[in-house]
Amino acid sequence: MSTIRISRTHGTTVKKAKEAVESIAAELAESFEIDYEWDGSTLRFQRAGVEGTMVVGRKTLEIDAELGFLVSMLKPRIEREIHRFCDDQFGPEG
Repeated sequence: MSTIRISRTHGTTVKKAKEAVESIAAELAESFEIDYEWDGSTLRFQRAGVEGTMVVGRKTLEIDAELGFLVSMLKPRIEREIHRFCDDQFGPEG
């Protein structure tokens, strides 16, 4: 297994940050058949070969994902897409 751990700051409200996370989760669900659900401020997601969480804090977004063997070959691409999403939604990393 391979792990992705990304922590980003955001300068918005928790509500707006959760709306941004919800939009990417819905897009991923449609494109890659990923199941997700909210538990408070934590979005849990999974599908064959990947599972993880996105935790929305007052000023941070914490993303943790465990990638199975086959999906781990895509780790660099997945990390780039996560950073692109965060840049688009919250601005470039400072």
